[in-house]
Amino acid sequence: MRLRNVKGSIQTIETSEFTINKPELNKGKWHEVFGNDHPIHIEVGMGKGRFITDLALLHPEINYIGIEKFSSVLVRAVQKRNELDISNLFFIRMDAENLGNVFENSEIDKIYLNFSDPWPKDRHAKRRLTSKEFFLRYDNILIPDGVVEFKTDNTLLFDFTLEQIPLAGWEISEYTYDLHNSPMNDGNVMTEYEEKFSSKGNPIHKLVTYRDK
Repeated sequence: MRLRNVKGSIQTIETSEFTINKPELNKGKWHEVFGNDHPIHIEVGMGKGRFITDLALLHPEINYIGIEKFSSVLVRAVQKRNELDISNLFFIRMDAENLGNVFENSEIDKIYLNFSDPWPKDRHAKRRLTSKEFFLRYDNILIPDGVVEFKTDNTLLFDFTLEQIPLAGWEISEYTYDLHNSPMNDGNVMTEYEEKFSSKGNPIHKLVTYRDK
C-alpha cells in the first residue's frame, strides 16, 4: 500500500517533545526516560497510534512506546499526543529491524503487533513481524516472562505465525480466529484497522505467545 506524503510530517515528528529522535542513546535507560520503574510495553508498527494511545490513557501504571517507520502515519499520533495530559507515552520513528540497537536485553515487558504488513510474497517472509527471525529479536529485548500479542484479519499471515512460533522456540498460551466472539475479547482495545475490518464482517484473529523459559 502506497502511503500519501504528509507535508511537514518529518519536522513535526522531530520537534515533538514526545518523539525520541536518537533512541539508541537510551538503550538500557528507558526507565530513566519515563522517570519511574513501571513496566514498559511497546507496539511495533503502531500506525496512527489509536491503540497504544488508548492503552496509555487506560493504564497510567504502565509505560508505552509506539514504534512506526512511516512519518505520514506517525505524525497523526504525535498530533493527538499533544492534546493529552499523560506522561507514559513516547514515540520512535524507526524500522523494527533495529529493535536490538534501541532496547537492552530484558528491558521490555510486552510487545504488541497489530495488523502488521503481511508481506505476501514468499521471498519476503523474513520481513514479516511474526517471522521466526523477528521472534529472535523479541526474545532478546523481552523480560523472561514477557509476552507478544498479535492481532490481524489476515488468515494467511495468522496461519504463518502459528507455524513460526514453535520454530522460534516459543509457546502459544491462547489464540482465536474470531476475537470478538471469543473470551479473549474481554478488555480488548480496538485499533483503527480492527474497527474498520470488523465493521465489514471480517473476523479478527488474535494470539498470545511467550518463551518457555
